[in-house]
Amino acid sequence: MHNILKKKQLNSEICLIEFEAADIAQAASAGQFVILRVDENGERFPLTIYDYAPVKGTITVVCQAIGVSTKKLCSLREGDQICDIAGPLGHPVHAANIGRVVCIGGGVGTAEAYPIAKTMIQNGNNVTVIIGSRNRDLLICEEEIRSFCRDVRVTTDDGSYGRKGFVTDVLAEILSSEKIDQVYAIGPVPMMKRVAEVTRPYGVKTLVSLNSIMIDGTGMCGGCRVKVDSKTQFTCVDGPEFDGHLVDFNDLTQRLGQYKNKEKESLSCYAKKCRIGLGEEH
Repeated sequence: MHNILKKKQLNSEICLIEFEAADIAQAASAGQFVILRVDENGERFPLTIYDYAPVKGTITVVCQAIGVSTKKLCSLREGDQICDIAGPLGHPVHAANIGRVVCIGGGVGTAEAYPIAKTMIQNGNNVTVIIGSRNRDLLICEEEIRSFCRDVRVTTDDGSYGRKGFVTDVLAEILSSEKIDQVYAIGPVPMMKRVAEVTRPYGVKTLVSLNSIMIDGTGMCGGCRVKVDSKTQFTCVDGPEFDGHLVDFNDLTQRLGQYKNKEKESLSCYAKKCRIGLGEEH
């Protein structure tokens, strides 16, 4: 069992939770994730590691209440316990000796942009962070990112805060005015696809963190498979980071839609037997 030490509501849908997980905290790196189960009768689902404190023995996740399990997690309070956690999973981000980097976070993906950008800066890179949301109320982690990054640019779809427009609008302006060595994008699939389209003409290396449906987290079920450079890859063991210029975003979008409708029902028996999560994004 893992004790919850801190619970903070970031907005109406998203919460931050810090809990005890000493072994994971010792081994974790930016870009990795965990798979957790809230209680003994719950399903397993993945969440990105937002932060980790090896000395304190804790990790922190940011969770959007969109399904049964994430809503259950977000309903917990300080002093409550989480049943079990597996991790760290996935490959950590490579952050050394890159140079000029732009990190982009959209929606709840901003919570993953936080550790990526922080690690990039700690490794001596020159980093600009662009974060965006539909409106001001849904924007998260701005103050936390500004605490270590001097160049943070904010967009909202409706113009209620920061610049009106999309993160890709700001990205396009940066690319047209200076040489960028790498772009890292985390957020909704349409946003990551658009980022890759914007950077492609400039030949800028573009990494995306994919949120394909994940079932067991070990590469056994094949549920999180994606096409990268026309080859099958598994997000849980080969990712979650991939070259955005090689990802088949149309295939990913189609698979996400299928799982939310027809395939979700066909996998329900397997999920119930294994107590695994369907449809939860990390």
